[in-house]
Order: sequence, then C-alpha cells, then structure tokens
Amino acid sequence: MSLHISGWSRATGFNLVLCMYVFFFFFNSQTPPTLHFITKCGALLESRFSGKESDLIMFWFIVSAILLLFALRFRYPYFIKEATYARRIAIAIYRTTKYLKSKPPYTLLDRFLDSVRKNPRKAFIRFQDETYSYAQTDKQSNKIARSLLKHADLHEGDTVALLLGNEPVFLWMWLALAKIGCSAALLNHNIRSKSLLHCFSCCGATVLIAGAELQDAVEEVLPALREQGISVYILTDHVTTEGLESLTDKIAQASDEPIPADLRANITLSSPAVYIYTSGTTGLPKAAVIAQLRLWAIASLFSICGVKSDDVVYICLPLYHSAGFAIGFGGAIERGATVVLKSKFSSSQFWDDCRKYNVTVIQYIGETMRYLCNTPKRVSDQVHNVRMAIGNGIRPEVWRTFISRFGNIDIKEFYGSTEGTLGFLNYAGKMGAIGRVNFFHKKLYPYALVKFDQEHDEPVRNADGFCIEVAKGKLNVLLSKHKAQFAGYARDPKQTEKKKLYNVFEKGDVYFNSGDLFRTDHENFIYFQDRVGDTFRWKGENVSTNEVSDILTMATSIEEANTYGVTVSGYEGRTGMATIILKKDHQFEPEVIFSHVTTYLPSYARPRFIRIQDCLAVTCTFKQLKGKLVEEGFNPAVITDPLFVLDETVKSYRPLTRDTYQSILDGRFRL
Repeated sequence: MSLHISGWSRATGFNLVLCMYVFFFFFNSQTPPTLHFITKCGALLESRFSGKESDLIMFWFIVSAILLLFALRFRYPYFIKEATYARRIAIAIYRTTKYLKSKPPYTLLDRFLDSVRKNPRKAFIRFQDETYSYAQTDKQSNKIARSLLKHADLHEGDTVALLLGNEPVFLWMWLALAKIGCSAALLNHNIRSKSLLHCFSCCGATVLIAGAELQDAVEEVLPALREQGISVYILTDHVTTEGLESLTDKIAQASDEPIPADLRANITLSSPAVYIYTSGTTGLPKAAVIAQLRLWAIASLFSICGVKSDDVVYICLPLYHSAGFAIGFGGAIERGATVVLKSKFSSSQFWDDCRKYNVTVIQYIGETMRYLCNTPKRVSDQVHNVRMAIGNGIRPEVWRTFISRFGNIDIKEFYGSTEGTLGFLNYAGKMGAIGRVNFFHKKLYPYALVKFDQEHDEPVRNADGFCIEVAKGKLNVLLSKHKAQFAGYARDPKQTEKKKLYNVFEKGDVYFNSGDLFRTDHENFIYFQDRVGDTFRWKGENVSTNEVSDILTMATSIEEANTYGVTVSGYEGRTGMATIILKKDHQFEPEVIFSHVTTYLPSYARPRFIRIQDCLAVTCTFKQLKGKLVEEGFNPAVITDPLFVLDETVKSYRPLTRDTYQSILDGRFRL
C-alpha cells in the first residue's frame, strides 16, 4: 500500500509516530512499532478520511493527547495529582510574592476586610444557634478595638495575652488587635498556676484578657501579675475582685465605626502576628513567634488542599493551637469561607453538627479520627456533605476504617510544626504517608533526611564533620534549610539556637532541626515515624514508640496504648514500656498479649513492662503525655496501677511484684 505524502498526512504521520513511540516507551515495550507499520496505519486513515484533512488532524491531536495521558497514568500514576499540587503551590507563592511587594504590606487582616467589602452578608462564623456575617464580625471587632484603645491604653507593637475558650469573641478579639497593630499571645485555657505564669511572661504581654469562666484561674496568679503591673480584663459586665476590670460592658458602649489604618501603619510582614505555644509534652511550653508572612503561609494550606470560598469549615480544635487558629480560622479568611465553630470536640455530636450546618470540610488532629471510628455505628454515618478532611496524625488502620464507615472523604494528611520552616502534604492520598519527596518542592524548600544518633541526641557526622544523608527505608531526622520564616521562640534564645544546626553539608550553612524522624519508601512517599524524644534505643536498635503502640492496639483487648522507654539499672539504653487502656468488658490476658507482641514485633521492640490505667493523659491536641510516665518508671512500690513484666520462660506477661522488681535490679531476672 503506497503512502501519499500530502500536507495533512505529514502532520498526522508525525502525530502517529509521536503517539506510538510515547505509548510504547511508557509501557517499557521491547518491540516498538516499525515505521512500515505506522505508514500502513497512516495510509489506511488517509483513505477513510479523504477530503477531510482538518478533521483528521484534529482526530490525531485528540488521540495523541489521550494516549499520552494514559501513558502518564500508568507509568507515573501520581503525575496528575503532582501537577495539581505544583500548580496550587505556584499560585500560593505568586500570591505571597504579590503581598510582599505591595505597599503597604497586604496582611491576613486586609484579606478579611476585602471579604467584608465584597460579601458583607455572607456567613462567616456559625456558633451554636447564632450566625455572624463578615460585616457583623467586622463591626464586633471594631467595637473591641475601640474599647481597648480607650481603656487598655494599647499601642501599635504591644502584645495582649488571650485566655479564652472556643467562642466567636476569640476571633473578634484577634481581628481587633490586628486592626490596632497589636499581636496576640494565645494561652492554653487548660493550664494553671506556674505554667500559666510562664506562658504569660515569655510573650512579653502587657495586658491579659480572659473569659468569665476562667476568672478563678486568673485570680490564682493575680498577685504575680499585679507585681508586674499587668492590666487584667475579664469578659464580663461586672467584677468585684481588686486588680481585675470588666470588659464586656465597655465593648457594648463602644462605636463600631471602622478603625483607621494608620494605627497599624508600621506593621510589616515580618512583624509578629500571634504567639502560639508548643504543646509542652516535655517541659514547659515555648512561645513560637508567628510573623505576618508565616501566618499567610500556614493559612495557605487550605488553598493548596483545594478548599474553596463556598466551603463550610468545621473547627472543633482549640483556637489557641496552630491547627485551629492558623490553619482553620486563618485558612477560612484566606479562602473567604464560612467557619462553624465548636466549643470543644465531641465525637457523639460531630456528625450531627456536620449535617446541621452543611459542613463540607473538617479538621482533625491526633486521635480525633479514632474517637469518631469508635462511636456506635449509625445508619446515618454516610449521610453528610463532608468532602474533605485536613489534619495530621491519622494511623493507616484508622484511615481505612474511617473511609469505609463514613464514605469516600478526601483525606489531606499533612506534616508541619508550629515553629517549623517546612511542611509536607499527602496530595496523592497514600494511606499512612504525610507526603511525597518531590523535586520541585525540595527545590523551593530545601531539606534533607540525615542519619541520627539516638543516644547522643544529635545527627551523625562523617570524617569531614558533615551530616550524612540516609538511604530509602532507613530512619532519619528531617532538617530544613534555615530561612527567615523561623522567628524562633519568644524570649528564649537558648531554645531558639538549639533548633539550629550549623555546617550540615558545607561550611557556613544553617538548617532547622525538626527533631522528627521519618523514612521514605520505594515510591518516594515519606512517613512520619516518631519524635526524637519518643524514640528509644534498646539492644543496639532504634524503636519507634508509635509503631509499637500501633501493634499493641491491634490486640483484641487493648483500646489505646502509650509506649515509651524507661531506664533499667545495669542495661544500656532504655527498654520498652507501654501504658494501656483495656476495652470495655475486656480483661488483660497475659498469654494472649505475649503471643501478640512476639508475633508482630521483633525481640528488641517488645515492651518488657505493661502498665494498665483507666485513661491516658494527653495534651489539648491529643498528643500522649510521656514525661511523667517515664519518670515513674516501673517500680511497683511507687505505682498503684497493675504492672506486668514480659517473661520469656513462661511465654507470658506476669505480675510485676516487688520481689521481681528487685530481681531485675539485681540482674537475676534478665530482660
């Protein structure tokens, strides 16, 4: 069959060659199509489309595109999702660059004010049975700002500490402070006494504003606050305690007229916007300085995930935490979305709220997803409009259960710390992963996974004094190239400096030490393993407490587990111990648990000691507290909870008596 070389056939022939070779290349074919075969196809198509040259060219263009997409789909299954992720990252960077160049600088407050002008009647905050539009929120914050200017004598650059629960006034208060050029320190309303004073003092605040229900907590530290000359306001109409002033009555009398922008004229994107405290799982909390630009970056996570302006976001996480405030509240402002605010997380009310308020995006953190999965099943479990869940800390088995029970919700698992300079997003939906090593992401935000010495709590260095990058599958610590967005901890230069590593790969470079351990798989997915302090070394091996806890909770009788390492006299490193909660109507079965841990865990990772409690202590963000448990160790003379020790000789866990404890210390009972 002869082939006529006309203008259109050359075009179609080129498309066909490209299409065939691309297709076979991507599928690793050993026998790509010959030119003779291609020309036969071209001639056949010429005869069928004779006189319809434009139609044939369009046909081959479409076929080429389809085959190329199929090739990419099978050769690079995450190509489309990576392209979408890259596009959203590029848009976020473009916007941030534009904000940086604008004069005066464009802050998150300005974004809110733009939404007020464009959509004044749109619902911004829904709380219980009340709805507040963007315009109403703006006016409420104006009243607060004017009352603070008049009575608290605040000026641009001052810091105000907020001790408030999850309620609309929390959000109005921050907007009010931003309008007069002040930053806010977000205090955890669960802390008391020494911790409360510490958190207040380290942010440098001159004013404390507390909710009426927290007046007792304030009065406990009031003498110390008065010694420092701190002004203390309670959100109530009337107070009788000397040293306290009411604020609600003053707000009610204030005007809701707009606040002049010149009151914040000197605020830049490097100015502190808010102080957010670390969880303090070990030691006292630290106040991370969140600058205006950093707040923008955190708030942009919603847009990178694909949240839209017509979404309704459910915030049941504490607003004093970065997830609730910066990601949830800040992200809603950035998107121009609606917020449904809950005073606190309630697993029994969660889905009823989602249905009541037509929620489309939810946030999660720590164990909240597991709590939802543990609620009694209902026929209405999948009757809701939630399309996306954004958060971190979901375990793979909980992920599977959640999707199976509540529907195909798009889970956006991410990694990031309040003060950190780098974040990951699992845009591909790979269960258990927190993201994927991506060339463009790594170019924009340089980072490295390096070998870490658990015993000395520092990265391993080679003969030249530089850190060593680790191969795939190995446990390693994450370092990110130090950039200006790490503003450190307020009034704590020692802890700020401790997070920096110098001369990592070359002389003079500086990296931020995340203190978190990760591993990567053969597909370049990256998995969070543990925090450095939560990983212990036993018998020459590094043990991930998260992994051990995950295995333990697979046992039929165990509801929850908190694993940690304890020191034992005469042994190097720390041996594993787990504090567990038993499921309702279950008893501890020593032989069954022994069989379970020996089946699923290597010898060095098996918890030698088990402690049984009625509940586990956690932080406000459901991070398990280990410090006190580590200090208490495994001494039955100190601990009143049931204690067990793993005994290889009887293939079971046996009660840890005082005699057994002493025999362990004497070396007669070998671990």
